[in-house]
Amino acid sequence: MQPTATVLVYSDDSNTREQVRLATGRRPAPDVPTVEFVECATPAAVLSELDKGGIDICVLDGEAVPMGGMGLCRQIKDEVFNCPPVLLLIGRPQDAWLATWSRADAAVTLPADPVEFAAALAGLLRQKRLQSA
Repeated sequence: MQPTATVLVYSDDSNTREQVRLATGRRPAPDVPTVEFVECATPAAVLSELDKGGIDICVLDGEAVPMGGMGLCRQIKDEVFNCPPVLLLIGRPQDAWLATWSRADAAVTLPADPVEFAAALAGLLRQKRLQSA
């Protein structure tokens, strides 16, 4: 049986969550595990899922309402022990500095370009695998 990675996707917009699922497919690259998604539409749901454990990567929508993914990223980096890597979805390339402020591990712009998104997600999965080894 192949390993799977659990990816949490946070956005109040179901279309954004769907973009992430479609851009990822079953596996973002041949050398990383297949992906299972946990979808969250509220910050409270994100915190609840992280408390349960088992999340390998978080994908957070920087444009989410009422709490954007940037603020949520900074919060979980401060509050969650062994916080998983975070891929932040940003509205404009100029917002990359905010992604750095939030301590995101990677950032891509919306709408999610499937090639760019899959490459960023695969990169985080590879880093996670190296850290676990």
